[in-house]
Amino acid sequence: MAGGWSRDGAVQDQIDASIEDAVKQARSQLPKGAGLSHCEECETEIPQARRVAVPGVRLCVKCQELLDDKQTTSSGINRRGSKDSQLR
Repeated sequence: MAGGWSRDGAVQDQIDASIEDAVKQARSQLPKGAGLSHCEECETEIPQARRVAVPGVRLCVKCQELLDDKQTTSSGINRRGSKDSQLR
């Protein structure tokens, strides 16, 4: 398939690079080191099952959900693909 000035496979290389960057970003946000027995925000006890499931955990589920809500950002990419969503 003709790609103009780009070489064959350039689009796939860009997609792969974007995915690799997203994976690196996600891994950088994983907790590191020894986990805590009590939440560093609210001081409630972190259940043993959570400490086993998430090594290095530092927050209880409630505080982690609040943090996740604050950090949610839009990528700005139109994934719906409809003309209506592109016009907004």
